[in-house]
Amino acid sequence: MSAKTKIAYKKFPETPGVYVMKDADGQVLYVGKAANLRRRVSSYFERPHDVRIQTLVSRIADIELNKTDTALEALILEAELIKKLRPPFNVREKDDKSFLYAEIESREKFPRVMLVRGKDAERGRRYGPFTSASSAREALRILRRIFPWNMHAPEAVGKMKRPCFDHEVGLCPGTCIGAVTHGDYMAHTIAPLKLFLEGKKKRVLALFEKEMRASAKALDFERAEKLRRRIFALKHIHDTALISENDVLLPATGPSSSEGGKRALPPHAYRIEGYDISNISGTSSVGSMVVFEGDEPNKAEYRKFKIRSVDGPNDVGMLTEVLERRFAENHRGDSAEHGRSGWRLPDLILIDGGLAQANAAKKVLLRAGLRIPILGIAKGPERKRNDIIGGIPKGVRKETLVRVRDEAHRFAISYHKALRRVRSFQ
Repeated sequence: MSAKTKIAYKKFPETPGVYVMKDADGQVLYVGKAANLRRRVSSYFERPHDVRIQTLVSRIADIELNKTDTALEALILEAELIKKLRPPFNVREKDDKSFLYAEIESREKFPRVMLVRGKDAERGRRYGPFTSASSAREALRILRRIFPWNMHAPEAVGKMKRPCFDHEVGLCPGTCIGAVTHGDYMAHTIAPLKLFLEGKKKRVLALFEKEMRASAKALDFERAEKLRRRIFALKHIHDTALISENDVLLPATGPSSSEGGKRALPPHAYRIEGYDISNISGTSSVGSMVVFEGDEPNKAEYRKFKIRSVDGPNDVGMLTEVLERRFAENHRGDSAEHGRSGWRLPDLILIDGGLAQANAAKKVLLRAGLRIPILGIAKGPERKRNDIIGGIPKGVRKETLVRVRDEAHRFAISYHKALRRVRSFQ
């Protein structure tokens, strides 16, 4: 009897969760996550697949379901079960060290939360493994809105004269200006975050509700309101962008890579975002973001930024502002100039500039908890070449990068000129 007729997958719930596929001996073959269990599991039996997935399907005798409230919790549970069960169709022919983990730094007074590879030296408590880099990044984006954590290096904590941009949008607890104590940070951010990553959401909710009641009784209504918002956020997690229903098995050949250890980009129409700054002696300053998917521009995704916080000729400072605004809450449109939310994270970032600009971009991503390849492109000492700062990932042509740079430059110049024309009539 075929697996298709033995398993009543059409009766599975249409809820988020994790499915565990087993063979006739009860051995776990594969663990997967889903935003919709019925639709995801049905796809194994009702769509054509490659030989490896067909082999998996032919061995399935039973499927165990673990329902969760959200796709985010499904992602976390999937990682826990993969680590515990080590299913062959999840880890076969794939080096465990290439998996991503969420790591809470343990040697810092105000621990940061980072995504790291299994091959990286351990610096704290790790959660995972996560088989999808994009899902892991999206998970941290969602969690940081509920548990605002510090992303400043130890030497920068408490040293800033004014709140950082993350603090202004509710992502930093105030470690930038010393507005939170070590005890409060550990008790109100790190401890509940650890519980959530261990799959203990109900316990986190109970702790928050108890603390909210105590704060209200003590007439600390500001604290009570903050906790009420966190409780609401936990009960209404927006994670529809977290899990792609097209996610299937890991590639049988292991993680993609390229010569010299460079990261290979995914085989789909990958997204390259190009950035440039335009101004005259620091006036009418603007930034541009252009998007190429594969080798072609997607103009509907272009964005423009009017510089707000930098005075005078400071291209590095302006670029930092643009990237901070673009990656605030990862991909939230934060002004009328680019008010559409739900921006997809890029697979590659290209900066029109040299080492200083590329390093500034890396710092912004580090603070945002993101690890996305960054390249700079400079015209060389004689302004006649296109020197690439960083290693070009496999599958990306230098000619495409030059086109992205030129388009970012054109888009920035056009916005800058338009802004100057408007001001000339004021």
